[in-house]
Amino acid sequence: MRRREFIALNAGAACWPFAARAQQSAMPVIGFLHSGSPDQNVGRLAAYRQGLSEAGFVEGRNIAIEFRWSEGRNDALAALAAGLVELKVAVIVAVASTAAALAAKTATMTIPIVFGVGADPVELGLVPSLSRPAGNVTGVTSLNTDLAAKRLAIFRELVPGSAHYLAMVNPTSPLTQPFVRDLQAGAAKLGLSMEILPASTDREIETAFDERARSGGALMVAPDSFFYIRRAQIVALALHGAVPTIFDVPEYVEAGGLISYGSDYLDVLRLAGIYTGRIVKGEKPADLPVVQSSKFAMTINLKTAKALGLAVPPILLAQADKVIE
Repeated sequence: MRRREFIALNAGAACWPFAARAQQSAMPVIGFLHSGSPDQNVGRLAAYRQGLSEAGFVEGRNIAIEFRWSEGRNDALAALAAGLVELKVAVIVAVASTAAALAAKTATMTIPIVFGVGADPVELGLVPSLSRPAGNVTGVTSLNTDLAAKRLAIFRELVPGSAHYLAMVNPTSPLTQPFVRDLQAGAAKLGLSMEILPASTDREIETAFDERARSGGALMVAPDSFFYIRRAQIVALALHGAVPTIFDVPEYVEAGGLISYGSDYLDVLRLAGIYTGRIVKGEKPADLPVVQSSKFAMTINLKTAKALGLAVPPILLAQADKVIE
């Protein structure tokens, strides 16, 4: 079955088992919308379910979850979100996927929505205010894009011999503009040159690495679900080309990447689970201020550093939350 057919089936025919279960159970139903795939988000789903549990809900016992995954196709999210609205779910959850959060907001002004994003939700247009979200939308933000300058400073410590840095960004992502703005400001402050490499297809990812091979320098991969679900491809290209690369989340480093620094997305998912539970219990999104996750994490892969001929400074090792040897 082709992916396009799979997504159409996921958006439409998936309603049939839901209807059958709805007749058998009166438990509230969460609609979970994401631009990735379930196999790529096992740990994050566990963190979300933990938050639900802290709020008093266990899937299959007193809550049901209808999952809708777009498998990397942001253009399919609108139809998937509309399908969840038609099912009249109690709440739509769009976490670790900014495109999914925006699709959910477009799809309904009445069903409560809980988001989990890495940028300013006010700038994204999700809420008018962090303290007074109003409407039917609230959630958690990690402001991960604002960490671009900090990530660059860490990278300079790890790769001190490079004065030229590159950043691979997805030009179709709503996260890109604030990320690039913060990164360029950080680069100017550090006196570093910064080159932006656009990539929104598999082929363009390969082209970005080809461009890096011609210009040299260290590479930063922007926070984006499009890159996240292709992390195996990106890490393989980085290792093959001996490219020092820094990421926003540890899953890249666990797959063989060099280093990551960013907000703890597992904490974002857990907090989103807690907010979901509070809304199911009757609280209104307008009364729940947007939560900002304050946990950050650094992961270093020493095996990869050795393969790249890099000596990790002791200060970074001391700051790391996880070291892979």
